[in-house]
Amino acid sequence: MRIIGGKYKRRRFDVPKNIKARPTTDFARENLFNVLNNLIDFEDLKSLDLFAGTGAISFELLSRGANPIISVEKHGIQYGFIRKVAEELKTDDLIAIKGDVFKFIASSKEKFDFIFADPPYDLPNLADIPEMIFKAGILKEDGLFVLEHSSKNDFSDMPEFDELRTYGSVNFSFFTLKQ
Repeated sequence: MRIIGGKYKRRRFDVPKNIKARPTTDFARENLFNVLNNLIDFEDLKSLDLFAGTGAISFELLSRGANPIISVEKHGIQYGFIRKVAEELKTDDLIAIKGDVFKFIASSKEKFDFIFADPPYDLPNLADIPEMIFKAGILKEDGLFVLEHSSKNDFSDMPEFDELRTYGSVNFSFFTLKQ
């Protein structure tokens, strides 16, 4: 895994071979952050990375000045990797939580400026995630929520939906709270 931009740009980390994640490709991640650079100011951006996997999105956010970042991952191997990389970067700005994303959403009392979710594409209730986020009230009023998914999902009918970006087989749906 490599960090694409920011103060940790070009840093590489060896991902464990037995990891149970489908990391966002470098190509898709680079394009996503090119778009995000025009939409949000990363400095002190309170961020949430759901289904964090290798933590690649969390580390891109951290590298660009986001603080704090909460990364939620239930699998021990991925969680351990996120913690290891955070230690190597000598940062306290990234908080790794080993736990179930759905329980976290339901119990969180915090509100975030930016939320990113990269669930397994075959997750049975993937289509319910945007509604769960908005019902839980964890996105700030001017916040942005981005969901990574396959082409099988279409969220364009949701009132909070803004746009879809596609990079190869990776789709990003962007959502904001409408006032």
